[in-house]
Amino acid sequence: MAYELYIGDRMYSSWSLRGWLMLEKFAIPHNTHLVGLYSGTMAQDMAHLAPARLVPTLKTDQGVVIGESLAMGETLAEHFPTAGLWPKAPDQRATARWLVAEMVGGFAALRGDCPMQLSHVWQGFTPSKAVLADLARIETLFTHARRISGSSDGYLFGEYSLAEVFYTPVAARIIGYDLPVSAATRAYCLLLLSDPAVLKWQVQAREVTYDPEPYPQDLERAPWPVD
Repeated sequence: MAYELYIGDRMYSSWSLRGWLMLEKFAIPHNTHLVGLYSGTMAQDMAHLAPARLVPTLKTDQGVVIGESLAMGETLAEHFPTAGLWPKAPDQRATARWLVAEMVGGFAALRGDCPMQLSHVWQGFTPSKAVLADLARIETLFTHARRISGSSDGYLFGEYSLAEVFYTPVAARIIGYDLPVSAATRAYCLLLLSDPAVLKWQVQAREVTYDPEPYPQDLERAPWPVD
């Protein structure tokens, strides 16, 4: 039986992207249902999933409803222990969980000031001191992860894991607002965004347009660097 995943708009819903990637990237059978995040039908669309109220929400093949992304990831790791959602080595697995947990609970300035979008690169965006502090913290965590794993480039722990799932929308924010990060971090962000699953999601995201567009910026646009 397949899992049932409920998501919001693909262009802007960073959490929905995370929920979908943890199923898609680890080959877990699933059906995807779009919730009216911007059309005003979200409460109605999710009524049968109560008390879950946000996207993504997952219903397992046993009918259990899970309403938080981190809980979804941990549950899937339990259900599919050989799929590789977490790194195999205990120290790397603990570190990956740390990075994911800090992402879930942190980086409020980056998330608030730079809403995810997958359409273009904003030119001339000026990050606040709080956003710059978030970026510095992210780079510190990436450096620590590579120190633990010994992976000098590519994925943080050598193989794709839930760390990549949870930081892909972070990468979209860094690239989408042309934020100042090291060359190594930028390369990692572009790696995440060039993943075939992310490109598949992006194609579907661009099939929907809004007028007015959510989260406008009075800035010039440059083409998205990965297609």
